[in-house]
Amino acid sequence: MTVRIIQVGTGNQGEAWCRDFLPPNVADDTVEVVAAVDPDDDALGRGRELLGLPAERCYASVADAVDERDADALALVVPPGVREPLVDLAIERDLDLLCEKPLADTMAAAARITRRTAAAGLKVGVTMTQRYRRDVTTLRRRVRAADAGSVDNCYCRYAINARSYGTWKPERLYDVERHPMLVEGSIHHLDLLADLVDERVRTVFCNAWNPPHSDFAGDPNVVVHLVTESGTSVSYEGLNTLAETFNGWGAEHIRVDCSDTTFALDGGEIRRFDYDPREERFTGNTRFEAGDHVDLDDRGKWGNAWLVEQFADWCAGGEPMATDARDNLRAMALVFAAVESAETGETVAVDTLLADVERDAGDE
Repeated sequence: MTVRIIQVGTGNQGEAWCRDFLPPNVADDTVEVVAAVDPDDDALGRGRELLGLPAERCYASVADAVDERDADALALVVPPGVREPLVDLAIERDLDLLCEKPLADTMAAAARITRRTAAAGLKVGVTMTQRYRRDVTTLRRRVRAADAGSVDNCYCRYAINARSYGTWKPERLYDVERHPMLVEGSIHHLDLLADLVDERVRTVFCNAWNPPHSDFAGDPNVVVHLVTESGTSVSYEGLNTLAETFNGWGAEHIRVDCSDTTFALDGGEIRRFDYDPREERFTGNTRFEAGDHVDLDDRGKWGNAWLVEQFADWCAGGEPMATDARDNLRAMALVFAAVESAETGETVAVDTLLADVERDAGDE
């Protein structure tokens, strides 16, 4: 079954969808893009050209596209703060939804969307891209294999030199965001780490800061500690103001310590270190290169292209996406718990935060 989608948003990240993520899925009949929507004429024109759509299938209004085209789903690649009216339209027209991360700009809005779409029986997927990179996918499969043993500890480092104005992401983040690292970057990192250890996170503690040599207005550096329900420890460094870039976006260092194996991912390469009781010692230094090389998995699609395929398979009657609306609500809770912890200096219980948000959303 080919799933018919309306692409909502063809500028900025939407342009990447039109150029990179949708074409492989159109080529193998996973999806058919029946219309594209963007209120900006230039963005819509670029999207139309990239998707090869005739002018009559391109719209400035989502409602007009929905009225005139038979579709199964909307792909919402628009700012999260403007999504709720589009979700209401999808509910009214019984259209499933695939959204760019995060699901919404606030926990309250995300909880409302999750509750309303679940009540309407809609399928809602969220593109948590970094979880489905080739290296991260390979690492996840290896960590969960029986021969690795149980996960005890996990560590991630994202550490770059982007302290000067405009080096990291849009310039606006240097000016207005109180927590640019947590809001723009850490949601991906915290999400993929919780997924790697395959456990629900119980508590979050975060220290966030902005050093004097930084051009940021908010806090570009964070250290976050997660503890799962079984007591597994997850430590995360997200640092933007170093003197050098050691592990940039897509090249993070991740170490997963299992009972029988330690896996290390660095710069897209994975090494395996199996436990040998004859090698126990408290001196010395094992280099990354000394581990056994792990071949990366092979498949036709990665990242968002793969997530589009997963969503289409779900719409066609297959298994639900792992990154559905409720999963993304929990991923957002990790970030908002980290923000609360950074501002209060206290450890935050994730389930308590979620329960409060969902109770308030249900009262509206």
